[in-house]
Amino acid sequence: MREGHRGTGPGAITPDGCAVELYARLPVGAEPDIVAAAVPAGARILELGSGAGRMTRPLLERGFAVTAVDESAEMLEHVRGARTICGPIEHLDLGETFDAVMLASFLVHTGDVEVRRGLLSACARHVAEGGCVLIQREGEDYHTDVPRERVDPGGFTVRIVSAEPVGDGVDSVHVEYEFPDAVWTQTFRARPLTAEQFEEALAEAGLRVDRCLTEDGTWVRAVPVGRGRETTPERRRDGGR
Repeated sequence: MREGHRGTGPGAITPDGCAVELYARLPVGAEPDIVAAAVPAGARILELGSGAGRMTRPLLERGFAVTAVDESAEMLEHVRGARTICGPIEHLDLGETFDAVMLASFLVHTGDVEVRRGLLSACARHVAEGGCVLIQREGEDYHTDVPRERVDPGGFTVRIVSAEPVGDGVDSVHVEYEFPDAVWTQTFRARPLTAEQFEEALAEAGLRVDRCLTEDGTWVRAVPVGRGRETTPERRRDGGR
């Protein structure tokens, strides 16, 4: 287990506290459409932290070529149709680049600053000339609007039970997933980031924010420093908005 991370419930638990069976069950939301609107058709995508392939499958169905990376071999056993690579993301160096690199699941908010640097460096190292990095951020009230719960149309309940400070700007977040036949919990450490802190972290890795992909700012498109917006295919399609 990574320090400060743990999980409970049926089946295998990954080093960051994720339950493999749980993530194999979770439905995908609007994320694949967000990604598809931000990258060229048929793009080669490097998905960092793919888990059990919740987003991998719909991206493959949309015609993208996906390389799925995760540190859990048990998670990757559920991924079908994509090239898979097992190992810590922060140490990844494939010696190749991709049209788009995805860092979803709030991984950029890891409580460990050195791990975050490694994650963003891996993004910058693998993005091709003219490509982009798509990053999912926490919402502004993620750590403050607790406890809260959401009943999913799929018939299960997600509860953010607590977010307790543990020092150095890091919170210990406790989440519960209640299904009719099983309950899973996950505890992990997360670091809230202001817009300025997020941009500083990107800049350290040689990246910059290009634009937000969602109104709430939870999905961000970043590009390597020095590469302009006007050169990207989606900018040409939508007139630069």
